[in-house]
Order: sequence, then C-alpha cells, then structure tokens
Amino acid sequence: MPLSDVTAPLFAHLDRLGIETTTVEHHPVFTVEEAKATYDAISGVHCKNLFMKDAKGALFLVVCPHDREIVANRLHKRLGCKRLSFGNAELLRAVLGVEPGSVTPFALINDTERRVTVILDAHMMASEVANYHPLVNTATTSIRTADLRRFLDELGHEIREIDLTAPEEPA
Repeated sequence: MPLSDVTAPLFAHLDRLGIETTTVEHHPVFTVEEAKATYDAISGVHCKNLFMKDAKGALFLVVCPHDREIVANRLHKRLGCKRLSFGNAELLRAVLGVEPGSVTPFALINDTERRVTVILDAHMMASEVANYHPLVNTATTSIRTADLRRFLDELGHEIREIDLTAPEEPA
C-alpha cells in the first residue's frame, strides 16, 4: 500500500493543527536494531513505542528513546497499574489501527475511544525533535516534541510524562 494511502489522514490532521513535520521514506523496519540503519540520515531523537496492556485490561503506549531500557515486569510499579504485558497484534490493530512494527504515537489518532494512556519519556520530550513512524514502518516522520504534545493533547488522550531513566524499584 502506498505511503500516501495510509498516512494521508494523519498528515491532513497535522496540517489542520499547523504542525510541520518532515518525513523520510525508507525500507521497512520492524525493530529498533533494523531502524538504526536510518539514524544517520535523520536528525533528532529516534524512538521506540511499546504497546502494553495491564492485568486489568488498561492499555498503555510507552514512547521513549530507542536506547531506553524498559523492564516490562517492573514498569507497572512506576505507572501504578497491574502487571504489564505486550499487547498482541489483534489488539494493536483493533485499537491503534497499525501493524506490528509500525507502533507510533501518531496511531493514537485511530484510538477514538481514548482507551490508551500515553506514557512519554521526560528526556525525550526535553529534546527539540523526535522521530516516529507515520502509521507505517516504511518511513520516519520528524516532529518537534512540543508539537507532538499538542497533537496528543488535541486528541484528548490521558498523557503522563515520566522520567524513565530513574531507577525502578525491584520486582
């Protein structure tokens, strides 16, 4: 499917908000390791996105720099929720409308029921520019972090900015 078919509604929404982005198309990348090949050509913080579900069914999207170590079996303590696991592909498609490997905060545009709580890494948000897939893993979109926050605020999701570098409590 061409990039424009999938991403056109997202980019139209960003345009309506007056948010400028830059997008670079590249080969499909499914992991942080594969994405590293694109990092030299794209400036800004490169990020990973973890779609997670707690034991009670609450959904979270953890957005952080690509090299941030996240210990899934301890993160629930920091978030004040039940134990976390990764959301499966079916749930990902149903809630965020993207395929595995394309998880991104931009996909929250598809979560019209606002089921997902957004967890933003504080250090990532202190950077000027961050990079995410624009609903597909064949491109990377750069956006000012202030504009990302404005985009998410406009969507009405619960957003929590957390220092994910702080030591976590032992499990």
